[in-house]
Amino acid sequence: MTPTDSGGATRSFDLIVIGAGPAGAACARTAAKNGLKTALVDKKRFPRDKLCGGGLTGRAIGHHDRIFGKPLPDIPFERRDNFEFHAFGENLDTGSDSPPIHLAMRRDLDAWLLQQAISAGAEDFTGQPGTLDPDSPALDLPGLRLTAPLIVAADGVSSPTAKLLFGEAFDRDQIGFALEVERPGDASNVPLRIDFGAADWGYGWQFPKTCGTTIGVGGVMRRNADMKASLAGYLRTLGVTEELKIKGQFLPFGGFRETPGKGRVLLAGDAAGLVDPITGEGIAHALHSGELAALAVVEALHAQNPDTALSRYTAALRPIHSGLKQARLLRHVMFREALRPTFIRSFKRSRTLKREYLRLLAGQTEYDAIMKGMALRLPSFVWRALRGR
Repeated sequence: MTPTDSGGATRSFDLIVIGAGPAGAACARTAAKNGLKTALVDKKRFPRDKLCGGGLTGRAIGHHDRIFGKPLPDIPFERRDNFEFHAFGENLDTGSDSPPIHLAMRRDLDAWLLQQAISAGAEDFTGQPGTLDPDSPALDLPGLRLTAPLIVAADGVSSPTAKLLFGEAFDRDQIGFALEVERPGDASNVPLRIDFGAADWGYGWQFPKTCGTTIGVGGVMRRNADMKASLAGYLRTLGVTEELKIKGQFLPFGGFRETPGKGRVLLAGDAAGLVDPITGEGIAHALHSGELAALAVVEALHAQNPDTALSRYTAALRPIHSGLKQARLLRHVMFREALRPTFIRSFKRSRTLKREYLRLLAGQTEYDAIMKGMALRLPSFVWRALRGR
């Protein structure tokens, strides 16, 4: 270590990862396994609570198993092989042959992921707030400066890094917002349920877990002036009458950054806006983007050209970006009042659409199949209008 001008010390790394949630842990583990000296920083100590439904789809599990080299951890999970879909008060009847979804408390899951990153060789700097210097780049911790050729920031939807780089963490016209409660008690007989339309341009969710049930609503913020009223209405629909503590959080509903970073600072996970605007799934894209960011860093450093990391990473994210764009388009079909009946009727009647949606959740297909199915059911002039948006 060398002293800084302020009297502290400086330590050099190949990569600094800011944020130790799923994206940061996946990034740090991938980088460390590829031989990079990696610092993993988070202002929080783990385990820590995190507002999130905690659902791991087949897509998320596939990314997890590949990145961490082992099956899901031995922490409390609730596995469900069937669930209910509702839309604007109607049961969409997806059937009982659904792919499994695992539900966990983020407190347990994220702590495990962090330990896996550390066991792979990443150095633990959690529990320390830092100040980013994007030009060096460097991160100043209390009494210590960390330097590296590249930084990956996975510091959440309200990313201080994105705000520093771009002047704001997200686009307020596109950002979503969610309210959520934790209902204690036995959830073994509580159905896993998703209700499209429980909030305007959004949905509600009921996720049973080993220690209770997570219930919430989320939607595009500018379309929901009173999200508390939406949550209250959804709780009444589910027959929940007790007073429960309400927590709130922004949701990056598909408003991703086309260029996920600036200079030698890359953004991953929620900080890059990588959340499905229909299902709200973020863990799968967080894990995958963290891995892709690390691999881009590895390639750039091996080429002795760290300035190419961002372009490499942006190219690697194109399939994810393409899927999010298609989901945003499909969202217009689902939530536009004039087109809503067509969506509901098509989904209820078409076994193919139901099957493709379930395969999407399982990570076995992308939005292409669903988009093609909807295109066959919409008037051609409407479809052309949507595609031209």
